[in-house]
Amino acid sequence: MRTDTGHVFRLEDYRPTDYLIRKTELDFQLDPEKTLVTARLTIERRDGASLTAPMVLDGDELELMSLQINGLPATDYVADPELLTISSLPQQSPFTMEIVTRINPTTNRQLMGLYRSSNVYTTQCEAEGFRRITYFLDRPDVLSVYTVRLEADKRAAPILLSNGNLQEAGELANGRHYALWHDPHPKPSYLFALVAGDLGSISDQFTTMSGKQVALNIYVEHGNEARATYAMDALKRSMRWDEEVYGREYDLEIFNIVAVSDFNMGAMENKGLNIFNDKYVLADPQTATDTDYTGIEAVIAHEYFHNWTGNRITCRDWFQLCLKEGLTVYRDHEFSSDMRSRAVNRIDEVKVLKAQQFPEDGGPLAHPVRPKEYREINNFYTATVYEKGSELIRMLRTIIGDEHFYKGLALYFIRHDGEAATIEDFIKCFEDVSGQSLAHFALWYDQAGTPLVTVTSDYDAASQSLRLTLEQKTEPTPGQCEKQPMHIPVKFGLIDADGKDIAISSYEGTGLQGDVLHLREASQSWTFRNIAEKPVLSVLRDFSAPVHVAQSLSRDEQLFLARHDSDAFGRWQVIHSLMSNAIIANVEKLRLQQSAVFDPALAELLAELAQDETLDHAFRALCLTLPEEADIARDIGGNIDPDLIRSSREALLSAIAAHGAATFAKTYDGLQDDAPFTPDADSAGKRALKAVLLQYLAISDNDPQRVYEQFTTADNMTDKLAALTLLAHRFHAHDFAKRALAQFEQDYSAVPLAMDKWFSVQARRPAPDALEAVQSLMQHPLFSLDNPNRARSVLGAFAASNPTGFNRQDGQTYTFFTQLILTIDRENPQLASRLLTTLRSWKTLEPVRREYLKSALEMIAQAEKLSADVRDITERMLA
Repeated sequence: MRTDTGHVFRLEDYRPTDYLIRKTELDFQLDPEKTLVTARLTIERRDGASLTAPMVLDGDELELMSLQINGLPATDYVADPELLTISSLPQQSPFTMEIVTRINPTTNRQLMGLYRSSNVYTTQCEAEGFRRITYFLDRPDVLSVYTVRLEADKRAAPILLSNGNLQEAGELANGRHYALWHDPHPKPSYLFALVAGDLGSISDQFTTMSGKQVALNIYVEHGNEARATYAMDALKRSMRWDEEVYGREYDLEIFNIVAVSDFNMGAMENKGLNIFNDKYVLADPQTATDTDYTGIEAVIAHEYFHNWTGNRITCRDWFQLCLKEGLTVYRDHEFSSDMRSRAVNRIDEVKVLKAQQFPEDGGPLAHPVRPKEYREINNFYTATVYEKGSELIRMLRTIIGDEHFYKGLALYFIRHDGEAATIEDFIKCFEDVSGQSLAHFALWYDQAGTPLVTVTSDYDAASQSLRLTLEQKTEPTPGQCEKQPMHIPVKFGLIDADGKDIAISSYEGTGLQGDVLHLREASQSWTFRNIAEKPVLSVLRDFSAPVHVAQSLSRDEQLFLARHDSDAFGRWQVIHSLMSNAIIANVEKLRLQQSAVFDPALAELLAELAQDETLDHAFRALCLTLPEEADIARDIGGNIDPDLIRSSREALLSAIAAHGAATFAKTYDGLQDDAPFTPDADSAGKRALKAVLLQYLAISDNDPQRVYEQFTTADNMTDKLAALTLLAHRFHAHDFAKRALAQFEQDYSAVPLAMDKWFSVQARRPAPDALEAVQSLMQHPLFSLDNPNRARSVLGAFAASNPTGFNRQDGQTYTFFTQLILTIDRENPQLASRLLTTLRSWKTLEPVRREYLKSALEMIAQAEKLSADVRDITERMLA
């Protein structure tokens, strides 16, 4: 395990390597404990490099067995587990180097590099895992053509996979066999992959737009083959969509996906051999929810789309990580929107951004989309890089228009194919096709924080004019005290009394294009003429920029927008704000020991929405769902008392449930359907609406009978899990809840992904004894800290999704959690650091809890042999 060295990597210090590795030939003699790796490298000096420049290769816990240069044993070198420095190299270029290392895949519990889990050899090399396999220039700007030979015991590993196309395979003596793979496309080391083991598979074919046949294979544990069919369908739809929308054709003869159960990430886009956490591959109606199906569709697409935005064109250095991740998230978002409801997908995207990225931007872990420095790159696979990075691509499209956007991407694919590019390279393509300077827009990549856009308007009836002013301000973030005004595209609409958008015929002011106001300065104003009546203003439609908005709307204006805004996102947002404001107002009342009071107009609005058949089922479900407790805490901003938030939210739930009980029951009954399960968007929307209504009915009934009936009669996991969650959370002491939990455990004990749900439901149960419940779950025979999915299902769910249970006033939970972080850190630093980031908003807690949590974080900081991953997160959070 790499412990903290204190070294800081800075973007300004970037310089190319003195050497290039043009060809990489790898030979793996796979063995559970003593795998031998022979790397034969063809090396060239870069133009201008000194003939005496040493070659410094990265390593991590490596054992060097031998080193040869041009076929002769090397003598002038220094090797340790982390570095191989060779001082005397041939003056003639190119030359060859052969490095033999020995590694132990079985004891590699970091799940980085080459590891063996569940009897399967697997690799994960992003960001810096390849150096755990062999000494190498392990950085994205060193692109090499790989040829890989795998050899293993055939009974233990009948499947031998690597990147590219299969060249040959054959039998060897002593029950062993081999396979030779070649990838003709130069790639950085982080995209290397191999998988070897005894796996089942499903196969299909895809015909590309040029008529080429591509063999498709998905490998899974034996017995799970049938549960991979939806993933295969999603893959084929992704391949066709990328051809139709972007003209991107797949470029190898084979595309392989492997699903493994022990994996730190969601999935990895290794060229031609994508390795997935099995939760993003395996699905059937009995074990997977609609959320699982949509997640599989999105992640399959995301990793496939990386073939061009990440593989064919990679990032020059890790500071440019958003160049592949933000762009590819945008592409998978667009794919999902085309496959499903665009409006619902957009709302879901914004919910994720606000829940994960906004707290990051507003806390001690804030960093620009393109960081200027880092200590541990693994800690920068963040919502800022991924989700905010995607929003920047969306803004770019809004700013330059669809035609220039698609032309710019086409130019990017042509100009930088086979290269390691930068943000500047990317932006230049769009400047070249549009003729616009995007220097101001590019500030989004380098400036952290979430801007606040304040909206004020003044209508003059006499002149029939509306003056609209937008102001922006971004608060200081770590390392950036002074903020410059950003280029913020704000989509808007003026709505008349009939709920119709008013056409703009005359205006004064600069920066208006169609329905988009381009805010570039600290403050800008526009005056709209010929406005016959005072309009209601709808701003930030479609969430056109990742910003906060402050707008003074009357109660009647908010209710009007909730009923009439033609923009689905705007309509949902105002409903969400009505709910949030109602809960926050009563948090303050409860803080003063006053009774909660709610406006019945909100409950009436939600009852109307529930039965409005003109609206998409999924959209209705989103509108009826209250903001989560963490959302309310974020809106409050500081001095957070989770217990008060929960009490206020529960009071609003009860008020809505009581007011709409009859309507909710009628609508719920109307959603009962005997048709067989399908994962399509319309059917999923009905199940989502049914789940929200069932919650309200459970509260108004104060009886688990209806909920238990849904649990016992459900023919799919979505309906079953919705019922189980209500039983476990609201009727925990009732016999129905105990029976349901026991029945679920009995039915799914052999299905790990389903059991993750069972663990998570209980870890998220809000109760004073939540800590004891989690400690009990960790004693369950199926719990293991070695499996990231299982650890996240309990510890991640507890810390991130159980605010009252986790934030106990006595601070005991914080001590328990941080001690576990230290335990996990000894084996899997990436998992430990990502669990630790759930505490990123600790400074917003009220003083007593805040001090307890500060002490717990300081305990981590003072620990010996702390990994670079965890120390980096801890010190940034305590700064």
